[in-house]
Amino acid sequence: MVRRPVAWVVAVVLFGEAFGVAALNWFLGVVVDRQDMSLAGLDPHMMSVSSKIGGIAFGLYFALCGLVALLVALRDRPPAGFGRVLLISAAVVHGLLGAFTWGLVGWSAFLFMVLVLGLIVLLLMTYDRPAEPADAAPGNGAGGDGSPVTSPPVPTTP
Repeated sequence: MVRRPVAWVVAVVLFGEAFGVAALNWFLGVVVDRQDMSLAGLDPHMMSVSSKIGGIAFGLYFALCGLVALLVALRDRPPAGFGRVLLISAAVVHGLLGAFTWGLVGWSAFLFMVLVLGLIVLLLMTYDRPAEPADAAPGNGAGGDGSPVTSPPVPTTP
């Protein structure tokens, strides 16, 4: 089945993205700190520290999302509760980042964001329905063809 491999791929991609986002923001913080220039009167050191803190925060967020996907892959069970909400929020974040990257970075970054969005949605959708038990196979109903015992109600006119 496709569920576990998708969960593994999502976990690996989110862990890689967590590292990439944290490293990129750390690098941008170092660049701002070494330029020693002010932007509209803002303190360069404060901008540098803010970039580093933001990179660490988003890196930890994506790493936590990757951990949820990893647990889904290891347990072969759907994400529940906070993990499901976390993966849904990661899908929304990737949708918004994809919309922004189309205009700011280009179509290749947009395609990457849409690919990750699709993988997260696929992970959430493949675990959406529980597997049917073996004794609920068609043909075991009272009618012999899996139909219910009672007929549907007759429509009434007003």
